[in-house]
Amino acid sequence: MKRRYIYGGLIAGLMLSASCTKNFDKINTDPNQTTGALINPNYFVSQAQVQFGNSGYNQLLFQSMWVQGLAGTEGYYTNGDKYVQGGSFGSYLPETWNQSYQAGSLIYEMKNLIKGNAAYSNLDNCGTILLVMFQQQVTDAYGDCPYSEAYQAKNGIYTPSFDKQQAIYTSMLSQLETAIPALDATKPGPTADLFYGGDVAKWKKLGYSLMARLAMRLVKVDAATAQKYVEMAYAGGAMASTADDAFSTTDNSNGNGNSDAQTIRNNTPDFEQVRWSATLMNYLHSTNDPRISAVGEIAAGNGLAANDTYAAGDNTASLQIGMPNGYDLNGGATDISHAPGYPGATPSSGGTDAPAPLGKYSRPRFQVYVDLNRKNMLVTYGETELLFAEAAVRGWNTGVAATHWANAVAADMQSLAEFNATPQAVVDPTAIAAYVAANPLSATQATALQQINMEYFVATTTGFSFNEAWNNWKRSGYPVLTPVVYPGQFTDGSIPRRIEYPPTLASTNPKGLAQAVADQGADKFETRVWWDK
Repeated sequence: MKRRYIYGGLIAGLMLSASCTKNFDKINTDPNQTTGALINPNYFVSQAQVQFGNSGYNQLLFQSMWVQGLAGTEGYYTNGDKYVQGGSFGSYLPETWNQSYQAGSLIYEMKNLIKGNAAYSNLDNCGTILLVMFQQQVTDAYGDCPYSEAYQAKNGIYTPSFDKQQAIYTSMLSQLETAIPALDATKPGPTADLFYGGDVAKWKKLGYSLMARLAMRLVKVDAATAQKYVEMAYAGGAMASTADDAFSTTDNSNGNGNSDAQTIRNNTPDFEQVRWSATLMNYLHSTNDPRISAVGEIAAGNGLAANDTYAAGDNTASLQIGMPNGYDLNGGATDISHAPGYPGATPSSGGTDAPAPLGKYSRPRFQVYVDLNRKNMLVTYGETELLFAEAAVRGWNTGVAATHWANAVAADMQSLAEFNATPQAVVDPTAIAAYVAANPLSATQATALQQINMEYFVATTTGFSFNEAWNNWKRSGYPVLTPVVYPGQFTDGSIPRRIEYPPTLASTNPKGLAQAVADQGADKFETRVWWDK
């Protein structure tokens, strides 16, 4: 009774005050409430970097196996390995969409907080670079998507329109063209920056490298614009060494462990049945690539018990065998035992143990890729050099193709050592130099383009940047892939070239979804996005 009286008296007092004061809002504002003035906007950057960089299901269940970087026999990996629905198929469709937009919303909120504040000009321009990076991942995966009206819920826009991909690319390149030169190394940079610790000069290099990536996406549909912007990126000053590589840092002790590693550790079947693909390993062996031992291993012992143990394996190069895509462990016609060149199971170790059907196939090295504190590659110097090499081969003003090629191959091998706090994927410098010398860039354009884009496939796949590997395959046609044939596929038998829109859009934004389908084509995996025509 007493408590009710106090609350009643308080409410009555507030109502009375409201009737005789002009300061109602001030009186009734919680003094402990968080406001924009109390938030350090820099923290949004680090949170967005972790949110975007930690891919996990975003790329492992679909893109990693569509591009045949990895292969898998476990049930829900059928989505990527065989284009067959498996696991919680519908919940996987929005992974890339949600992750990118969630990260983007943090940057958009940050930019709103600092709007008009000249002291944060570098932070604002770094935010623009990040927004472009995030938005590119969405549009490359799905095609037309919310852009000009994205992040506008506070302004009452709950069903944003879908912009055409061509317009999105035009705007993203224009934004970079404005934001990058505006970065000023004499002024403070982001103070919670997980990429470069606030080094504005490195952000400028990242911006130009990202510009080159965007520009080269357009070679099939707008070569003139592609040339304009890749030459601009080269002249502006893109990444110049592996010290400029952009990584997303993870920290498992603070609950921000590496999502790729967590996904592979999620269930024993993931660790047991996810392997490097034959497409990758066969190519590495064909060129005697010294990265084989850095990235691949087989279980150190025989049988399932050894195969399922979260521990380092045997990384002897000659023992590494890639697993072909499209097989299972179901005992039928598509059982892995029927695969051409099947190496056989590793025998049981005795007792209650069983043979390991995949034990002789190479998996991503445990100490490298299953490290919960492993960094995530986002944009690298080696990738950028490959793009400039291709541009030069096409006759554009980006320097000497052969020089870019040699720089790229060496850098791609060196970057692997950056994954872990204590370097694990280390390629001997002498072996790198010998490989570069033995594999010069061809003087024939067609062969050179194949070399460059196969190296891009190797670099992005071994870098666990499967979104980028898949998108560059769509753009370049390399590697030349043979689609998997398997019963019950959700495509027409071809390899997916986009992701279907999140199922919830049919009810949350039906108008925008309908417009996208009308403009772009059927909401199917085989429908090509604008730049992939």
